[in-house]
Amino acid sequence: MGCGHKDDKASLSSSQIASFSHQPHQPLSTPASKEVWKKGGRMFSILLAVHLALLACTLVSSGAFEKIAVHDYDVFFLLTVMMLIVIIWIIFYLVGTSRGPDAILCKDSHAGPIWLRGGLILFAIFSLVMDVFKIGYYSSFYSCLSAIKIIYPIVQAIFVVIQTYFLWISAKDCVHVHLNVTRCGLMLTLTTNLAVWMSAVTDESVHKAHSKLKKNMTEEIFRWILKAGMRSSSAEECNCNSQICQIFKNGYFWLYPFNIEYSLFASAMVYVMWKNVGRIIDHHSHHIHHLKFRLFRRTFFVGIMLGLIILVSGLGVLIVYEVQVNSSTESSKKSQALTMYYIFNIVCLGLMSLVCIGGSVIYRFDKRDMDRHKNPTRTLDVALLMGAALGQYAISYYSIVAIVASTPRDAISALNLTYALLMIAQHTFQNIFIIEGLHRQPPKEDHKHDSHQKDLYGLTFVNINAVSLRVPDSGSTLAPSTASGTEAIHPSDLVRSLTAPKKMNWRRKFLREISMFLLLSNIILWIMPAFGARPQFDNETELNFYGDSMWPAIVDICLPFGIFYRMHAVASLLEVYIMS
Repeated sequence: MGCGHKDDKASLSSSQIASFSHQPHQPLSTPASKEVWKKGGRMFSILLAVHLALLACTLVSSGAFEKIAVHDYDVFFLLTVMMLIVIIWIIFYLVGTSRGPDAILCKDSHAGPIWLRGGLILFAIFSLVMDVFKIGYYSSFYSCLSAIKIIYPIVQAIFVVIQTYFLWISAKDCVHVHLNVTRCGLMLTLTTNLAVWMSAVTDESVHKAHSKLKKNMTEEIFRWILKAGMRSSSAEECNCNSQICQIFKNGYFWLYPFNIEYSLFASAMVYVMWKNVGRIIDHHSHHIHHLKFRLFRRTFFVGIMLGLIILVSGLGVLIVYEVQVNSSTESSKKSQALTMYYIFNIVCLGLMSLVCIGGSVIYRFDKRDMDRHKNPTRTLDVALLMGAALGQYAISYYSIVAIVASTPRDAISALNLTYALLMIAQHTFQNIFIIEGLHRQPPKEDHKHDSHQKDLYGLTFVNINAVSLRVPDSGSTLAPSTASGTEAIHPSDLVRSLTAPKKMNWRRKFLREISMFLLLSNIILWIMPAFGARPQFDNETELNFYGDSMWPAIVDICLPFGIFYRMHAVASLLEVYIMS
């Protein structure tokens, strides 16, 4: 399948409606009534999702603040119930809905591409390991904990397995039976994933805050503050003295970023499935594009090698940053680590911005047509790119205001200002490049042109003037042969055939190099904040300007969107790479 789509709101003939209907003996509904029915079903499922999301957000946020009588096991109970309901619905869908007569009449080839489902499985594996660590950690002192603390990771592991299988085999489905039930079930699944994501982000933020607080005071003072009213998980009040318990505790917190990304990837795929419920795809205008993923062909390896250098250098910077900032109390080492972090990011963001500008310029000379067909997957990709970038935009603008308005200004402040400005520029230029690439038609294979090329490539070393001897002086081409069906070759056609593919090939190679470099660079820019390198919490300028309460709250709210932006940009750049 390819790019041409029609939603179920399109006007259909009575014969087409009859062919798609699973109850042909009933009267056929008009397109207007089908449109009203579709909108009503979508509206009801959206309202259900909004109310559940608000309830989950209220409980999760209340459990994160102090002096509120909402505990973490209350949040876990709600999430466990939601996941159990979703598991039941998924089983009903796989056993009943998808196997019904005329249930799935067509599939959306753009939904759930193999690289997206592969990434989902990778994050699912790490999420399962995280759940195993959680079970081991909570089992170490189960006598002083609520039973829901152990039940929750068990149910979450089952939920991850069943949902991953469901999305792997059903991500492309366009369901035409049980429409309202399917829409509500998909919205419940989406809301559950977002609630798990909010809980994981909150739990990780509280853990990092406790870790920084605990590093700067003794164990006795830390426990006294917890008892005095500072919010903590119920596990903090139990003793975790054994070595295996500490391994489980540190292990599952390090795996939180993978679980966070899994929830967001699953939410995006479920949303596309929700959009495809009741959708009809026009096969007459739906062209099939066989896109092959060739990583080590048609490239110069410049983008891959430069991206690997950035990736390896970033890992080294991350290790040094973790050692000198999070494990050391000396201010000089902290300043050195911040300086090194900012210099690396300035170089990386500057190169990425220049490369994105170059890619956008190359697109100006690209002869491929724009793909203007309906594509819910691409629409969601663009919306997520633009929306997730707002988180990093907010942090950068807050930093710019704090740095400009604060005095005195030192070298770290200048580096921080440059870093914030380049972060805004890089997000903007990268979004333009990715959106341009997603809206380009895949390269078309012209069989007629290819057959001419095969004949003409044998004449590469032949004098073109010799070929012109067979062409009349008037410049007109020879008449086509009625016996063989072949066409005559004009010298100008020969020149264009020998030179045009070479020009197009150069443009495509450059676009692939740019895409691969940006992909690897976004991976390291995702790894660094996801695994602890967060200078926003260690830079004194913003903390002194906004206060110890406001600035951490801003970062905790906006940074998860910035982290998700990087991983979503990786998936989108991989698609741009394959489409080039």
